[in-house]
Amino acid sequence: MKITDIRFGMLRVPLKTPFKTALRSVEQVEDVVVMVHTDSGHVGYGSAPATAVITGDTHGSIVEAVRQYIAPRLIGQEIANLNRITTLVQGAMEKNTSAKAAVEIAVHDLWGQLYGAPLYQLLGGGEPAITTDITISVDYIDKMVADSISAVERGFESLKIKVGKDIGLDIERTKAIHAAVEGRALLRLDANQGWTAKQAVFALQTLEDAGVKLELVEQPVKAHDLAGLRYVTERVHTPVMADESVFGPREVIELIRMRAADIVNIKLMKTGGISNAVRLADICGMYGVDCMIGCMLESSIGVAAAVHLAVAKSDVISKVDLDGPSLCRHDPVAGGVLFNESEITITDAPGLGIRAIDGLAPAADLAA
Repeated sequence: MKITDIRFGMLRVPLKTPFKTALRSVEQVEDVVVMVHTDSGHVGYGSAPATAVITGDTHGSIVEAVRQYIAPRLIGQEIANLNRITTLVQGAMEKNTSAKAAVEIAVHDLWGQLYGAPLYQLLGGGEPAITTDITISVDYIDKMVADSISAVERGFESLKIKVGKDIGLDIERTKAIHAAVEGRALLRLDANQGWTAKQAVFALQTLEDAGVKLELVEQPVKAHDLAGLRYVTERVHTPVMADESVFGPREVIELIRMRAADIVNIKLMKTGGISNAVRLADICGMYGVDCMIGCMLESSIGVAAAVHLAVAKSDVISKVDLDGPSLCRHDPVAGGVLFNESEITITDAPGLGIRAIDGLAPAADLAA
């Protein structure tokens, strides 16, 4: 099975409600879909959203990175030589992690198809079912409380609360949500780099003193501020998770050396795909650092790959934040991974198991 061509599409899926964080507000998922074609007629699917405020990637840069730098290296390569292919992808250019991730996901899909097995089995096996949290976007307190109660009633047992815009309101929002769902759901705070280190310590100690127990707080300070992250970690009881501070193995090694956080959030769009995500999980496993598997605001194509990884690395990845498809009005992807509110299950279809993608626009529709 040799790679013969790489093509592109655009997938747009409206959200149930706008997705609001300390960094941005979004009304629909917009993914570049990468389709890797082979001489056997098999097609592998991968995808990547434009998350410029985090990765620096835009739709145009993703397409051009693949078209100009990655694709020429891969034409003619045998899918069986997976390690060679991922090395070629990672060495094609600096940064551009979302573009690399989309191609790696598609190649891993083909790898599973080649051997007739679901991807998670080739990555190490595991129980093909996991449970995700759901994100509660930044909004008025009453709206966030209502959204939280609704999520619990739909079966979600972990809620990720977006904060980081106004520290006083952040504290009140969290207290109100905790009071509304106490005993029925775990709370995770995600500040999206919205606080200073001292603000984070103040907010978390205030909440702890008020009896609000949090499962974790995610990326309370700027991504580059590892010293600030350690400052917070050393002064609060709430476990601190690094997200934007860790893209790949190099950053996680430094994070562990500094003891700057308790948990690491692995996202394929940050690591540049599955190969580095596996390395990151293995490093964390060696040092006893817990991991979460997360995603950007993206479709179920890329999220499906993250699900397979989470199942195969469940000894290290104990927390799941793969709610992208749950936030969409519908799932345009048929086959493979099944998303039913908080419950996510993998079928026995080879690779990612994707049969069809509804509403996929042609490459001509992509912005240059």
